Amino acid sequence: MLCMAATPPVPLVHEGGQVFALDNRCPHMGFPLDRGSLDDGILTCHWHHARFELASGCTFDLWADDVPTCPVEIRAGGEIWVKPVFGYADPAEHWCQRLEDGLAHNLSLVIAKAVHGQLTAGRRPADVVRQAALFGARNRDGWDTGLTILTALGRLLPFLSEEETQLALFHGARRVAADCDGATPRREREPLASQPDLATLKRWLRRWVAVRHRDAAERTVLTAIVGRATPAALADLLFAAETDRAYAGGGHSLDFINKAFECLDVIGWEHATDLLPSVVGQMAAARGAEERTAWRQPVDLIALCQRAGVELPHLFTASDQAGDWSDHVALSNRLLGDDPAEIIDALTAAAREGASPTDLGRSLAYAAALRVARFGTANEHSDWETAHHVFTYTNAIHQTLRRIGSARPDPVEAVRGLLHGAMALYLARYLNVPPASLPGESGDRLNDLPIVAEEISAALLDTFDRQRQIDAAARLVARHLTLGHSPDALIATLAQALLREDAGFHAYQMLEAGVRQFQDWGNCDQGRHILIAVARYLAAHFPTQRALLQTADIASRLTRGGELHREAEAIG
Repeated sequence: MLCMAATPPVPLVHEGGQVFALDNRCPHMGFPLDRGSLDDGILTCHWHHARFELASGCTFDLWADDVPTCPVEIRAGGEIWVKPVFGYADPAEHWCQRLEDGLAHNLSLVIAKAVHGQLTAGRRPADVVRQAALFGARNRDGWDTGLTILTALGRLLPFLSEEETQLALFHGARRVAADCDGATPRREREPLASQPDLATLKRWLRRWVAVRHRDAAERTVLTAIVGRATPAALADLLFAAETDRAYAGGGHSLDFINKAFECLDVIGWEHATDLLPSVVGQMAAARGAEERTAWRQPVDLIALCQRAGVELPHLFTASDQAGDWSDHVALSNRLLGDDPAEIIDALTAAAREGASPTDLGRSLAYAAALRVARFGTANEHSDWETAHHVFTYTNAIHQTLRRIGSARPDPVEAVRGLLHGAMALYLARYLNVPPASLPGESGDRLNDLPIVAEEISAALLDTFDRQRQIDAAARLVARHLTLGHSPDALIATLAQALLREDAGFHAYQMLEAGVRQFQDWGNCDQGRHILIAVARYLAAHFPTQRALLQTADIASRLTRGGELHREAEAIG
């Protein structure tokens, strides 16, 4: 029966001489449990058949959560007294455990509700990122796309509203869970008992990666971490070994390592021993571009990189302190040329003239963004990924060189990644044949578009609702920025468009890398071109099914007390 004096009503169940009281809302999707059935002490909800032990409220189905119960007393005269107080003794801890359950069993709705519950209970978004990241590092043998997505979204959180923050954390955590579902968990390795200096550890790591000796490589990295190497020193250590191979794993290998470093920036460097070893396996296993025909014929690009790679790391020692080199755009234009030898000469010449490694990385990443911004739609749709890979790789090497810094006394071998990125950019030159026009070029003044920022944002979201609106999306981005509207508002709109989709891995990478590069340039021609590239890429891949948005919406309505079954009945 129902205790109607309570608000909301509380079901009272007489079973085995006892009376039990519990929350009437099924914790799965809120269906009234008084419309369920009882058999042998098991209460079954009749909407999705979640089953609960009556005495404790514990669920037999982990996707459903436990039903909160409340105290009952049977007093003299058979009066039944109920204290209708529900809730969890420690809501933050409860939802933390539920997120762990959702991650372990890859339960999307549980993950969505747990993220919402943790934030409502006062936990910070970074706490959720930390929990999901550590779960992913421990429950999958190697860094993968889910952790990259989680990190990319973690870095975009400052641009997001409260609602979109919950959605972003759900997307990231859910992708980590999917990666770990059925995967082999990570096997722990130990650091060396001694403490060799960093120069020795670097030599050893390069040796172990070259011969694909994963165990030795991981123990070497762990030794550096427990020896309290700084983030810059650890970056120098790992990326020296990584760039011994050219453009390994099609660019993903270096990008994944950079994302592991950026994840630690979000969750705290005290977790370095958990996260950094997760990238070592793929470093050892990845194939370098030197094994690909396109890098050897008709021009031996590897030989060009190797010759320049001997010289380039030594060109910065005298120029790093100058800080007045400013020919970034001119260098970017040279890097888009058709002669690989001249492209490499442009990089080495800029280094001699006073450019820092970070300067070169910035120029290279902008050139790669132009490849996407001018991507010719006469190419096959899959060719977008070639342009995307070059851009995200060049962003990663730019961020890597920034992290290592320019004040190191020794040459930074990781600058060889600039050469590899430049050659990947060269090989992708066919993607701009014919080149797409940038908005505002060829007499396009954009005057047919809205003026008010909110109207531009609405039009952009509407554009992403339809297929093949690549140029329309680019024009709206250009319109927003040329009118001087807030870049942060535009980034928030692009993030909103991404988060409502069942987006592919590369879309998350593209937005985060584009935002990072835009922040370096600001709202100038180059910055606009970068966000135009992002919008064109997203428009080429939207819309999608949007099933995850529905799951997140269900979780949000449930935690606010929504009655989904009544809404479904009303629609029916």
